[in-house]
Amino acid sequence: MLAHPAVLGARVLPRSRIVAVASIIGFAFLTGVLAQWEIPLGFTPVPITGQTLGVVLAGAALGSRNGAASMGLYWILGAAGLPFYAGGDRGWEAATGSTAGYLVGFVVAAWLVGKLAETRQDRKVLTAIPAILAGSVVIYLFGVSWLMISLDVDLATGLEWGFAPFVVGDLIKVAAAGTLLPMIWRLVGDKS
Repeated sequence: MLAHPAVLGARVLPRSRIVAVASIIGFAFLTGVLAQWEIPLGFTPVPITGQTLGVVLAGAALGSRNGAASMGLYWILGAAGLPFYAGGDRGWEAATGSTAGYLVGFVVAAWLVGKLAETRQDRKVLTAIPAILAGSVVIYLFGVSWLMISLDVDLATGLEWGFAPFVVGDLIKVAAAGTLLPMIWRLVGDKS
């Protein structure tokens, strides 16, 4: 439960169980807040949101285990009825509906980005951007796959509804996070 010593959260916060739990909860809530920034698209059940930024930052800041735990908590809190999902959606139906693959992808992506941060891939722009991009790819793999299964659509339609409209926005988020993380490491003093 303690933050991995090589991640940003461990560098700027005391390493204790209380801080770890508070960080897990904090990133779950941050992702919930970012989900409220929503642009619905009429042709797909998947809206444009800021959630994926919260996901990759959780992984990078908290590490693999705690980042994944944070996104798991995000999923559970939304399923339990907190208005955490895109546009304030909530409940079991939303947690297991056509966009559930993205929620599963959030957990796996936070773990992957966290694992890469534990190997110091978030310290330089040239390695941070591919690490963040890898997390985004994982979200799409899970999200589009489940969208296709749950709505019984083919790959072309799955990509049209669950991937194509989001690429530009996600590339902007990847570039922002991949640039921001190394800048923060320079500010706090990267001792690697």
